[in-house]
Amino acid sequence: MNTDHSLPSNRILSIDILRGIVMIVMALDHTRDFFHIAAVTGNPLDPATTTGALFFTRWITHFCAPIFVFLSGLSAYLSAQNKTPAIAGKFLIKRGLWLIAVEIVIVSLGLTFNPFYHFIILQVIWAIGWSMILLGLISRLSYKTVLIIGLILVFGHNILNLLPVPQNPTWAMILKVVFTAFGTVLPISDHHLVGVFYAILPWTGIMFIGYAIGSWYKKGYDGARRKRNLILTGCLTTLLFLALRWINFYGDPAPRKEYLDLFRNMLSFFNVSKYPPSLQYTCMTLGPAMLFLAFSERLKNIGSRIFAIYGSVPFFYYILHFYLLHTFLVIAFFATGFTGKDIVQIPFYFRPVNFGFNLIVVYLIWFSVAALLYLPCKWFKRYKQTHRQWWLRYI
Repeated sequence: MNTDHSLPSNRILSIDILRGIVMIVMALDHTRDFFHIAAVTGNPLDPATTTGALFFTRWITHFCAPIFVFLSGLSAYLSAQNKTPAIAGKFLIKRGLWLIAVEIVIVSLGLTFNPFYHFIILQVIWAIGWSMILLGLISRLSYKTVLIIGLILVFGHNILNLLPVPQNPTWAMILKVVFTAFGTVLPISDHHLVGVFYAILPWTGIMFIGYAIGSWYKKGYDGARRKRNLILTGCLTTLLFLALRWINFYGDPAPRKEYLDLFRNMLSFFNVSKYPPSLQYTCMTLGPAMLFLAFSERLKNIGSRIFAIYGSVPFFYYILHFYLLHTFLVIAFFATGFTGKDIVQIPFYFRPVNFGFNLIVVYLIWFSVAALLYLPCKWFKRYKQTHRQWWLRYI
């Protein structure tokens, strides 16, 4: 139903600002995947071979997925405040199933441009979908149960790095998909593969903790107390990362290495594991995120307003940016002399191994994509404010 006035909004500006920043930064990593000359052949996080600029380009995007998942949990708590636990849980389950379907059908196509779905890619939306389903089930029990399970998953899943892998192939595969997946490729037919790149439960733990912290934002909660909580938790979380990384025993499957020069030792210190999100990685990213939330509640300037536009329609932006990036990739593919016989590549069509540009071009393309999506995001935010169609709750 169309209306001639905006519907009431319960959005929290600081959350939208932070979410908007991570959505924009996230696009940098995908731009690098598509357009950087060494994206297919090199590891930008390897201290022995990378450069400072390339390392930073990849490392800064580490903050995106955990903050996005964390804020998804926080938003789930806020959206449940005016619903019964049963209704809120049912919605989370339905939305989780919807997100899994979107990952398989829409996101995989945007990533690969392969209409035959020879390679289905399961990443962050897949993990968020399953996490929402689990949150929809567990949140019916109690808020405290969600918090306890979240803490156990985040702090405890790296224990598996110290244990032997199960000998049974079925159990070993289940363990990979649920806890330890990174580049786990499963054949589903002679010509179709599924790549599981995001293990489910470590991300679920992050979402559960976000849900628990959502209680600091409920109506009537003292703002000064919330700020103190966020500052204290953010500082302790960041200090825990520094301590664990220094001790170099627990919390990451890839302990830091020692190099002969200070610069590479510094890179090694911050080169923590995202797949799956280790305890050290989670602390490194969520600690600063909570500090940002603490100090951005009263942030009002042109930059905050711009970021909040992106952050208020993250799913819309997420889907569009893949299709826009891949469209630019097709244009660059033909413009640089490649032909139809070079199109079919695994996993990305139009992305030959010997294709690509330097980092300056990557940054220019990234900025262009983010800028081009501003007006569509602004329009869709307004559309959501002035319309009540049921499907808008899922986007």
